[in-house]
Amino acid sequence: MRRQGHLIIISGPSGVGKGTVCEALKKMRPDLKVSISATTRKKRPMEKDGENYFFYTKEEFNALIDEGALLEFAQVHGNYYGTPKAYVMEQLGQGEDVILEIDVQGAMQVKQNMPGGVFIFLLPPHRDDLEARIRKRGSEDEDSIHLRLFNAKKEISMLHDYDFAVVNDEVSRCAEMVSHIIDAENQRIDAKLIENYWEEFHD
Repeated sequence: MRRQGHLIIISGPSGVGKGTVCEALKKMRPDLKVSISATTRKKRPMEKDGENYFFYTKEEFNALIDEGALLEFAQVHGNYYGTPKAYVMEQLGQGEDVILEIDVQGAMQVKQNMPGGVFIFLLPPHRDDLEARIRKRGSEDEDSIHLRLFNAKKEISMLHDYDFAVVNDEVSRCAEMVSHIIDAENQRIDAKLIENYWEEFHD
């Protein structure tokens, strides 16, 4: 009785470790499908269309926006990035769970377009931990660090828009907690499960 898959949205402030946790989660659950983003930036030599990204011209990307074919999109450094709805819906329809790692603003767009997703917010143990992680990158100047921490405060105030919150105090433990959430969602009673058992026991 293969049911519709779940869209698992992993979100949180910059520096909280979303990418690292998602990598650990994929090792724990190799069955998870990863949402592939669309972009207008140029394809790099080793990248493959439909594997690393879906590559589009700006005209094609604007057409996707007009058609409502994206769950979310944003412009970053002159290029567009977004999440194609068709790919996600295809995987979910096949009963696959799909993981989407995204910032808070993008997650809120997804929630508007697909409120049935499972929205998980990753939290730092403390503000100082978040600042230390951002500084450890070595790619941010002081103004950028303060801006990211300021934005983090606003983003954490949006916790009420999420279904779950997990503190990323240790990557493997955090990924394991997210995995448990996925397991719980897959056992949730829904209309399809009720229909399947109703038909089976009322032949």
